Amino acid sequence: RRLYFDTHALVCLLEEKGFTTQQSEVIVSALVKIMNTNLDMIYKDMVTKVQQEIALQQVMSHIAGVKKDMIILEKSEFSALRSENEKIKLELQQIKKQVMDEITKVHADNKLNLNLEKSRVKELHAQQDRALTQTDRKIDTEVADLKTMLESHKLDNIKYLAGSVFTCLTVALGFYRLWI
Repeated sequence: RRLYFDTHALVCLLEEKGFTTQQSEVIVSALVKIMNTNLDMIYKDMVTKVQQEIALQQVMSHIAGVKKDMIILEKSEFSALRSENEKIKLELQQIKKQVMDEITKVHADNKLNLNLEKSRVKELHAQQDRALTQTDRKIDTEVADLKTMLESHKLDNIKYLAGSVFTCLTVALGFYRLWI
């Protein structure tokens, strides 16, 4: 066993800090005894390389025994588990097929309902378009009637204005002749 620190340097350090030489040596020897006792305790718990090899061989033989037992179990009990597993797989495939059939049925029903709703919506749009077209025609007719009335009133106003202007001109010419 070797100690991995310098005992003489520790004695010198203790002497520098105020201990006597005898006190420093006693402290260092106590520390060395404590460390040796601790090392003895640690070494008792450790195994040697030979012991480790023996333990490894024992573990390997146990593993080989377990492997043999597993092979025997696989041949006997695992075969029952495999057949049960196959039955469950078949049941799952049947259930999967039923679910897929139901999904297809629901999908088809939804598609049909969607197409019906689309046709209803198209019919409503067509009715709204017809109503809008009729309303546009009525509005166009009313606007045309109003334009016609406006034009006729405009012509009447122009006639009255022209008549008034000619009347005023005639009167003005009459006064002009009288004064001249």
